[in-house]
Amino acid sequence: MKVVFCWSDISGYMAACWRALSLTPGVTVKVIAYAPKLDANTPFDAQKTMAGIDYRLLTPQERIDANLIQQLVRAEQADAIVVSGWFNPAYIALSRDAHLARSRFIVGIDTPFRGDLRQRLAPFALRKYLSRADALVVAGERAWQYAIRLGVAKDNIYRGIYAVDFAAFSRSADMRAIAAWPRRFLFTGRYENAKALDVLVEAYKRYRNSITDSWPLTCCGRGELASLLKGVDGIEDRGFVQPADQQQLLAEHGAFLLPSRYDPWPLVLVEACAAGLPIVCSEACGSAVELVRPMFNGFRVPTENAARFADAMTWLHRHYNELPAMGARSRSFAAAHDAKVWARYWSEVILPGH
Repeated sequence: MKVVFCWSDISGYMAACWRALSLTPGVTVKVIAYAPKLDANTPFDAQKTMAGIDYRLLTPQERIDANLIQQLVRAEQADAIVVSGWFNPAYIALSRDAHLARSRFIVGIDTPFRGDLRQRLAPFALRKYLSRADALVVAGERAWQYAIRLGVAKDNIYRGIYAVDFAAFSRSADMRAIAAWPRRFLFTGRYENAKALDVLVEAYKRYRNSITDSWPLTCCGRGELASLLKGVDGIEDRGFVQPADQQQLLAEHGAFLLPSRYDPWPLVLVEACAAGLPIVCSEACGSAVELVRPMFNGFRVPTENAARFADAMTWLHRHYNELPAMGARSRSFAAAHDAKVWARYWSEVILPGH
């Protein structure tokens, strides 16, 4: 079985998935994805991130070149083609290529159902494209609900488009267990409106004002809203952290925060759970459906509610002795999203078309 993934941006978690699938006996993997932009808010080191994977990165000009992409995919003579969503017309064109008609065609989505006009019209706009799909693989429950409303047959919908290197992130929990549980919060993500950095800063200020011995907050990322972090007492901005350095970073912190306004299925929550951290996130975080249970391993708070977010931070602070147990529960949830499990599921269930 040879499978070609036509993807958008590379990431540490997808690289872990592709690498695990590449190691599966009888499966050959090729990845076609976007080359990182030099000014991007997620400037991954492509060579390190994609080590051990057969890949071809597309320049900004190449990613819209349908003819080039068709030639690249045809050359692989793949048994299966996996396309990420329907954001790139050049990728969509693969579904109409007669030379690829015998290849199993798989579409992956993480988009949650929101019920707006655009989504209600999507079944009509995407009908021809999705009719070519032998399988639609979704990120979680919210994306599954959207897939149903797109008119895709339930028998052709599978869960599990993403996973993480669980063993690597578990090392963070092992490292943390050596010393006292860290009294420090962590946020990682793009410094953009969707991640609600303004809500995070407001929540942290409220928390800090309510606690005399407040914990510091580390923020890791890049983006246009970085200025919101400057000069705020207790907040440290470490900038973008490469995947290889994230295990040490997670080991140095005691709880993870993600107040996003819109976040279809954030893998950073899976990584933080795998690293054994309690979680505070907004209801907008799609992966929280699968990963976060109130007072069991964290809190899901109303989106854009800084006061409630601060309350959750305060609760974790005041129940410090419970954090190791909460972190252990987070790991149990994340274990289901291990890249090795993902690779077995894909090779045995999704790709052969059983």
